[in-house]
Amino acid sequence: MKSDSTITTMIQQLKQLAIQNNVGLWKRVAEDLEAPTRQRRIVNVCTLNEHTKDDEIVVVPGKVLANGMLDHKVTVAAWAFSGAAKQKIVQARGNCLSISELVQQHPKGKNVRIIG
Repeated sequence: MKSDSTITTMIQQLKQLAIQNNVGLWKRVAEDLEAPTRQRRIVNVCTLNEHTKDDEIVVVPGKVLANGMLDHKVTVAAWAFSGAAKQKIVQARGNCLSISELVQQHPKGKNVRIIG
């Protein structure tokens, strides 16, 4: 489990990046992560399957759970994944990233959508 200091640091980095690059996406993700744990987003794999296209990049400012199936390749960044959700995403040839990894790969937030 990730500590409070880890999420606080990530939130600060996202806000700084949002200001530096003028990217509202990272500000929105930071605000969503600031919410109390019980109010953070929870997204099932079936929701990813329903609301994404092949090769899309999405961020979940919360946790991804394994309910449902995924039938196409998608890159998912989230605060947390259940083990089974990670397995289903990888089996569909997709990628699971931390939000920090996604920020490093796409600092401008181009072609990244929030799901949840």
